[in-house]
Amino acid sequence: MAKQTFQTAEAPAAIGTYSQAVRAAGTVYLSGQIPLDPATGQLVAGDFRAQVHQVFRNLAAVARAAGLGLESAVKVNIYLTDLAHFATVNEVMAEYFPQPFPARAAIGVAALPRGAAVEADAILCG
Repeated sequence: MAKQTFQTAEAPAAIGTYSQAVRAAGTVYLSGQIPLDPATGQLVAGDFRAQVHQVFRNLAAVARAAGLGLESAVKVNIYLTDLAHFATVNEVMAEYFPQPFPARAAIGVAALPRGAAVEADAILCG
């Protein structure tokens, strides 16, 4: 099976052995994004809401690099270090994903890279 990788400077560079996105058999898999500012490589300043916005801006940038948008998302996984932030994620997510919303999982985790409070990945079709 042929696969194609995508990378953009509009999202943080990979901080490990992975691609920002991979297309295989017509499906695009977006790697997890934490709230890093792509210009500085540092966690975005601000409250939790600001972090969630940055995560979705990063996902959108990688989706664009693959020639798609977040409206093509069929599955999103959200990783939270504090599930009390679930309602905030819902509010912010609605600004980036049109209805009908993609399938989603929200997972509580002990820790995320760089001390982030939220991470998300997505699967796109198109």
